[in-house]
Amino acid sequence: MTSVFKALSDPTRRQVLQMLRAGPMGAGALADSFAVSKPTMSAHFSVLIAADLIEAEKSGRTIIYRLKMSVLEEALMGFAAAFGLQLSSETPTTTAPGQTKEKS
Repeated sequence: MTSVFKALSDPTRRQVLQMLRAGPMGAGALADSFAVSKPTMSAHFSVLIAADLIEAEKSGRTIIYRLKMSVLEEALMGFAAAFGLQLSSETPTTTAPGQTKEKS
């Protein structure tokens, strides 16, 4: 769990995870979205892979990264449980302030 939170401590890595929520992306496309060098992005990818938050697949000369959401969910639920909190892995439904949910 420590490696997951170390990976999440950096805003660039958090943004990479946000981008990968939309689907797999190539290393070049991800790196081009940030104002840092390619070696720096490579180091960020290495930290995320070591934390098991993303996986990499080589496709020709391109590396495709995919988010491993279940690992992130498990780490967050484990952290919450350590403090006596219980989280659900279900997607929360939200309502606008002042509105109530309709009963079906």
